[in-house]
Amino acid sequence: MIPPELQSILEETKKQMDEAIRYYKKELSHVRAGKAQPALLDGIKVDYYGSMTPLNQLANVSAPEARLLTVQPFDKSALEDIEKAIMSAGLGLNPNNDGNIIRIPLPILSEERRKELVKRIKEIAEDTRISIRNYRRDANEEIKKTVEQESLPEDSKYEAEEEVQAITDKHTDTVSTLLAKKEEEIMTV
Repeated sequence: MIPPELQSILEETKKQMDEAIRYYKKELSHVRAGKAQPALLDGIKVDYYGSMTPLNQLANVSAPEARLLTVQPFDKSALEDIEKAIMSAGLGLNPNNDGNIIRIPLPILSEERRKELVKRIKEIAEDTRISIRNYRRDANEEIKKTVEQESLPEDSKYEAEEEVQAITDKHTDTVSTLLAKKEEEIMTV
């Protein structure tokens, strides 16, 4: 039985690792696979009357076809600013503005580009795993310190550390699963 003093450390560690997984999922949604997804444009900010505003607050983004995104601004005067923001986002997209709506055709990914994207998501996965391992290290140090300060039995320290390792393994497995799924999505032509 893990004492309540150590249980709170475990809960905090799990929260931090869950946050790392959420961040990884968000990063994966910005990586373009084969088909159009409105989430691809989520990170884009538009200079709208002097303030940087998220694109999804200025326009309706949809994917009417597998290789096409459309951006329908709520305010037509923001059309050119939105178009500039999409071009400068570094996603390799060429928006077409017809005066009412912005159409963004998604080019078919070359084999070379697919491999670059896979390399990129592997780097993000490794960064996520590193942050998870850092949370594990911090938790183990906190457990050790708490056991000494509270004069808890040595067994509770080992139990808590095993639990931290189990939480860490679960989260790194989740990263690996998400990576494999996204890699398959990218490499599927």
